[in-house]
Amino acid sequence: MALEKHIEKVLFSDEVIAHRVNQLGIDITSDFSGDSEETPIFVGVATGACLFLADLVRRIDLPIAIDFIRAESYGSGTVSSGVPRVSFDLKLDITNKHVVLVEDIVDTGNTLSCLIEHMKAKKASSVSVCTLLDKPSRRKVHYKLVGKGKFYSGFELNHGKQKYLLCPDEFVVGYGMDFAEQYRNLSYIGVLKPEYYM
Repeated sequence: MALEKHIEKVLFSDEVIAHRVNQLGIDITSDFSGDSEETPIFVGVATGACLFLADLVRRIDLPIAIDFIRAESYGSGTVSSGVPRVSFDLKLDITNKHVVLVEDIVDTGNTLSCLIEHMKAKKASSVSVCTLLDKPSRRKVHYKLVGKGKFYSGFELNHGKQKYLLCPDEFVVGYGMDFAEQYRNLSYIGVLKPEYYM
């Protein structure tokens, strides 16, 4: 594949991703199984979380609803502008609903904090976050989940018996994540060679 020549190294293969997404689905199903009053709404953060959301919800063994929201802070660059804005809002009413925000990656925390506050303003009863990747070393904004919300991270240190590395502080693409709208279609997550984005 021509795109593979642009990748410096593969961080997470499609097999590793599939295994971890399955585990996340099991965890979320277990956590929400006790609350039969409300159907959780899974909100994919467009466009980066599209593949992750599609795979994740197929592993949730509960009645759920799905919606999308778009918050922009990157443009065509590699560094967040730090001023996210909601450019495409929800279709569903989330008043008194449990919301699970599904993100591809949490970086500075600016976008996530903006979205959590947006859900809070719409009177969600709880807001959880499920992110495939996390870059805590780059965190600038510390967000607070709503209600009984939980934070689910795909790749973290010592998850149970399986050890996963934290996402390194490098520019990653694939499995929905892009640079200038390219590379989303890679089945794995890799580090983009600097010459393709410098």
